[in-house]
Amino acid sequence: MDAFEQAFAQIIGNEGGFTSNQADPGNWTGRERGQGECRGTKFGISARAYPDLDIANLTLNEAYAIYRRDYWDKLKADELPGPLALLAFDAAVNNGLGRARQWLNLAQKQSDGAAICAEFQALRLTFMASLPTWKTFGLGWSRRLCRLPYEALTMPE
Repeated sequence: MDAFEQAFAQIIGNEGGFTSNQADPGNWTGRERGQGECRGTKFGISARAYPDLDIANLTLNEAYAIYRRDYWDKLKADELPGPLALLAFDAAVNNGLGRARQWLNLAQKQSDGAAICAEFQALRLTFMASLPTWKTFGLGWSRRLCRLPYEALTMPE
């Protein structure tokens, strides 16, 4: 299993199947709660990011292709150390490619791999805790962010 396949398997385990929680702005095609149609999220692929995609009928193979093309490859994750690649890939899927790149640039000013990963996670946590949806989804997001470093240790270097 290559690094992308391993990271994909771990993230899919965090993302799961179809949901259409109306409180989640990611489930709406108009990019905000109550805007457009509530088409939901499946395998971490949201109506917000893919408003023209039939989210409910998305297959795992289609999600795999989207993750590879739109997140892993655009992030150039193959060029990152394995643990950092997983952290950045998860952030790109969950928080957006632009934010993941920004956090990478800031975190890579640290001196070693552990410090880079910790800084990346701290930047991400600070952002997520500032979101108005933190009160609703924060506990689940916190669990995800706390579990990721342990999963990252299993990634190939």
